[in-house]
Amino acid sequence: MDVKKLQTEIRKKLTEKKGILLAHNYQLPEIHDVADLTGDSLELSIKAASTEAEVIVFCGVRFMAETAAIVCPNKVVILPVLSAGCPMADMITAEQLRAKKTELPGTPVVTYVNSTAEVKAESDICCTSANAIQVVNSLVQADTVFMTPDKNLAKYTQRHSSKKILHWDGYCPIHNNLTAEEVIACKQKYPKAVFMAHPECPPEVLELADEIKSTSGMLAFARESDRTEFIVGTEQGLIYPMQRDNPGKKFYSPSEKLICPDMKKTTLAVLLQALEEMTNIITVPEHIRVKALTAVKRMLAIPKG
Repeated sequence: MDVKKLQTEIRKKLTEKKGILLAHNYQLPEIHDVADLTGDSLELSIKAASTEAEVIVFCGVRFMAETAAIVCPNKVVILPVLSAGCPMADMITAEQLRAKKTELPGTPVVTYVNSTAEVKAESDICCTSANAIQVVNSLVQADTVFMTPDKNLAKYTQRHSSKKILHWDGYCPIHNNLTAEEVIACKQKYPKAVFMAHPECPPEVLELADEIKSTSGMLAFARESDRTEFIVGTEQGLIYPMQRDNPGKKFYSPSEKLICPDMKKTTLAVLLQALEEMTNIITVPEHIRVKALTAVKRMLAIPKG
């Protein structure tokens, strides 16, 4: 079956199942084109919660589908490929975090949404790559905080906070492998381009950035900027929606390594099969879901600054 036929079948099944299709920004182009909503993981779950959909199909990785299950407990959540995981999220377990908390009594735990439901449930508050600084600085009673699982996001946040930030030693293998040398070479090749970097990149890469943004932040910046050339310091999947939304602008990847294998596992065929068979349903035990949702809600309650 060709791409158009598969997309047509998927849309038909979504209508039959009263479903909504969410696609993370790093997904394949043909997944973007069939989705109802595209974006960052948490924003997608929040938007889906306000819809009448009974079924959520989340084209992304496991922690994203878990987040949808946390935020949308009355909807069925499907992850098309169960093996689509996140190495960074898997770098810390709830048991490891509980042990760390005993070493740091009274220290608030700020957990990146790129984490498992169990780790969120052990946390005081969640953050995104876009609001990590705001979340940390909102903890006015604390002089020290502990951030998990991403060391690079923690180091970036430290640059913009007077608090002492301790961190877990996790990282996104894709972003962490981007080198300053690769960025410099790309900037030399495209001297007119603005370099946008994701906070998950190493500090030496962020030092070279003209803009440090989340994926949604990069999309907005590219759309609103009067510049016409951009170096995109994140997973290459983001370039497709950028190019689609800004046909008169040019986008370059600084490295061929910026590809997440897990994000590319979701194909139209496996997506259709999961939807037809209603398989790969993701659930979160209620005692974990409630605690994890509390950490998310605390973040969402912070006034927009």
